[in-house]
Amino acid sequence: MDKLSPEQRHKNMAAIHSKDTKPEMIVRKWLWSRGFRYRLNSARLPGRPDLVLKKYRTCIFVNGCFWHGHNVPLPKVENSECCKIPQTNREFWVAKICRNKERDKEDQKKLAEMGWHCITVWECELKPLKREQTLKSLAFTLNKIWLEDHTVKGKPYPKLEEVDGMLMAAEEKVT
Repeated sequence: MDKLSPEQRHKNMAAIHSKDTKPEMIVRKWLWSRGFRYRLNSARLPGRPDLVLKKYRTCIFVNGCFWHGHNVPLPKVENSECCKIPQTNREFWVAKICRNKERDKEDQKKLAEMGWHCITVWECELKPLKREQTLKSLAFTLNKIWLEDHTVKGKPYPKLEEVDGMLMAAEEKVT
């Protein structure tokens, strides 16, 4: 049973916004302080990603565990460690979370088809005990993506012949 009246609950839920949330601000400040540059909520891309790093061809979604059903199995929707589904009006919330999860999956699929990498950072991964590890792994992943996208692909360099342990670079082969 809900401890708040319907009017109080409505006011509480209406105050929740989709932009500039605390978890999003934590990720933004950390990335910016380490030299990563990004655009916010790009309307040109499916799903309006929270952060778009064009240099890395990467979209970052900072998702709230409740709204996006973190660790909630589909189609049977049950509570998880970080996502407690309300008992009041349960059918509405189950349907909403299922729609959100399906929409997220479709948006990320469209982005992948367009050649974008997608990273999802969950609200529970930004709790103080896990925050540093999560943000460091995010930076590691971004750098790995950049390196993979910018490595020379094609034929490897030919192996050089060795003579008495010395590499022969620009000399003619004497027969």
